[in-house]
Amino acid sequence: MAKTDIPTYTILEADGQHEDNDLEDRLFAQDPTNAYTVRFVRGSLSPDYGTEDIADHAIGLALSLRRGILLHHDLQRAEPPAPYTPIKHPLIARSRGAVFGVLGLGRIGTAVALRAKAFGWHVLFYDPYLPNGADKAIGAERTKNIKDLFRRSSILSIHCPCTRETRNLVGYDLLSLLPKDALLVNTARGEVVDLDGVERCLREGTLAGAGLDVLPVEPIEEPAHPLIQAYRRREAWLTGRMALTCHTAFFSPSSVEEIRSKSAQTMREVLIDKISSNVILPEME
Repeated sequence: MAKTDIPTYTILEADGQHEDNDLEDRLFAQDPTNAYTVRFVRGSLSPDYGTEDIADHAIGLALSLRRGILLHHDLQRAEPPAPYTPIKHPLIARSRGAVFGVLGLGRIGTAVALRAKAFGWHVLFYDPYLPNGADKAIGAERTKNIKDLFRRSSILSIHCPCTRETRNLVGYDLLSLLPKDALLVNTARGEVVDLDGVERCLREGTLAGAGLDVLPVEPIEEPAHPLIQAYRRREAWLTGRMALTCHTAFFSPSSVEEIRSKSAQTMREVLIDKISSNVILPEME
């Protein structure tokens, strides 16, 4: 093949954040399946995230709330500090035997479920798209009714993507089904959860606490949602009951390197090697 016959592929990575292309260039040149050259262009948006890191973050939020760590943290820095003693509070309960609900058992949801099992929670999940036997594969209980998931879960952790079907799925109607003093953790997509419903359930006591890594609008637009404003003002009714992180569950130095290499591998597989890898079609949005 003449040099002029070698195809050139221009690949635009819209979700990049790195200053150089060294890692990507090495991957595109490694064991080529045919003769080609690659022109790699990187955009300026944020990358995808790592399975282990988000799973750890979700469990961290759940434990920080359920063990009263955030509660004691807030009360011990109050003026005056709270008495140096255990606190009887709806947040604080034993993990073993309690139901840990997982909405969406994909890669991250599965990683969370396995971690929850290790802490002694009974894992219950809802995912209508999984084949039969997914529950047996990880030793968890499956429900085919989303309302049953909410009625039984003392902790509900969200791990479904944001699609036409799931946008604003988790609102007051579902949240109000949770057992009294339940916890909500969301490290998936903010658009899945209605903040009005979260605030109402926190005020009514259905929710003892909420750990949110994602919000419906990011970055936060001002004026912020009333729940965010109450959190910022450290209003007494919300003391120790809410944790907010800045869509950073995915982040660690290891995950950023993994994101970068997997992104390049996927682009090469799809665009050059013509392999269907991590393809999301418009109708799947």
